[in-house]
Amino acid sequence: MTRLLAVEPVFPAHRYSQGEITDALLAMMAPDRATERVMRRLHGGCGVDHRYLALPLERYGELGDFGRRNDVFIEEAVELGAAAVRGALDRAGIAPEEVDIIVSTTVTGVAVPSLEALIGARVGLRSDVVRVPLLGLGCMGGAAGVARLHDILRGRPHSVGVLVAVELCSLTIQREDTSPANLVASGLFGDAAAALVAVGSRHPRAGHRQGRDGQVRARVVDSTSRIYAGTEDAMGWQVGAGGLRVVLSAEVPDLVRDNVGRDV
Repeated sequence: MTRLLAVEPVFPAHRYSQGEITDALLAMMAPDRATERVMRRLHGGCGVDHRYLALPLERYGELGDFGRRNDVFIEEAVELGAAAVRGALDRAGIAPEEVDIIVSTTVTGVAVPSLEALIGARVGLRSDVVRVPLLGLGCMGGAAGVARLHDILRGRPHSVGVLVAVELCSLTIQREDTSPANLVASGLFGDAAAALVAVGSRHPRAGHRQGRDGQVRARVVDSTSRIYAGTEDAMGWQVGAGGLRVVLSAEVPDLVRDNVGRDV
């Protein structure tokens, strides 16, 4: 079984209260009074106290088209992702040159070469590290990424693997979009990265149930996957000249209730 040695979350330096973010977004979007009232009500009811953002609030008004946004995404995502990978490796007591596999997951920007290649070069991974970029998994990217890393380690049981997930949702904000989906999404999501270090079942560290900090290390017992047909319009992106426009349907809670419990 795959043993998880360490997890490291990393947040950007820019932390704001929900109210500060709402005020800044309203200043950029300049909606009519009715839409402003709806947006304030939605943001206030999200249960979010504060969020971390990739950029200072005042810089979001300067973001231009998709190309400019994506350039910022790559710069900030590599910085945060590299910090997360370094932190996870330090926690695990694993040197960068020991890493055999690196998996990346994101849906808030596009990088070619992909993020794990850029991050791997930044942190000093070997040139023969196995790279697995995952795009399009959305909110389930971390869980599905662990499953895919586990699948690979089952075939390479002596290996060390790293998963890095980066989402910079703030860079996808659409100032002209006053749809309910965008108003809700603009009140929920923030920016962060996280990395995880795991080893296969025959690695010398696989039998270590506790880390140096005394914490019990989790293991992956198995993995499975499920596709729900006809749900492609429930969550996702519409890609246009202005960037990534959120798709977020009110049916999402019903889809979860009707399907996920049974499958688990």
